[in-house]
Amino acid sequence: MKKTHNVMIKGTKDGLTLHLNDQCSYLDLKEELEDKLSIHHTEEEESPLISVRIQLGNRYLTDEQEEELKELVRNKRNLVVGDITSNVISKAEAQKIHDDNDIVSITSIVRSGQILQVPGDLLLVGDVNPGGTVLAGGNIFIMGALKGIAHAGVNGMKEAVIAASVMMPTQLRIADCLNRAPDHYDNEDQHEMECAYIDETNHIVIDRLQVLKHLRPNINRLKGGY
Repeated sequence: MKKTHNVMIKGTKDGLTLHLNDQCSYLDLKEELEDKLSIHHTEEEESPLISVRIQLGNRYLTDEQEEELKELVRNKRNLVVGDITSNVISKAEAQKIHDDNDIVSITSIVRSGQILQVPGDLLLVGDVNPGGTVLAGGNIFIMGALKGIAHAGVNGMKEAVIAASVMMPTQLRIADCLNRAPDHYDNEDQHEMECAYIDETNHIVIDRLQVLKHLRPNINRLKGGY
């Protein structure tokens, strides 16, 4: 009988890891996985649950196929699926990653009552008036006056920053941190270009823009120095 090696099972301190061959057919993979799991699992009622991580390599599975593999593992009494990882993603997933990392450039004035939101970084050439709101999944760069509300890292990105030529916000938010404008922000002529970021104490700090290249050296999608 020919011995197959489409499934490799390795024990770790966190449970089991299944390395699945990405060159064989899906049906052959399922058949061998069923056989090998039957050998490794136990029938004892009091046996502890074992977490199983499935690594697909360069294989892409549909949602239905992923559910089939999960069900196959769950059918063994003491096994539970942790996660399934793959080196391959769908076009929709790739597009979302692109959108989340893209810089959207807009020339406009965000007036009172208006909300401008982008999935990635925002480069706004214009002002945000009092009562206006800008939101971004990533960083916010405003080539103008920020007098309204700015919320960067809306999906939880604490490394996000907010920069503006004139920093006079009514409210700043980065991820889940909030900072209302200090009372001394009352004279537009007194302010040079500034940035806001979350410091090591988990508070929003407003500082000169020049500090940004030292605090966030990985902000390099906009080329050039400050």
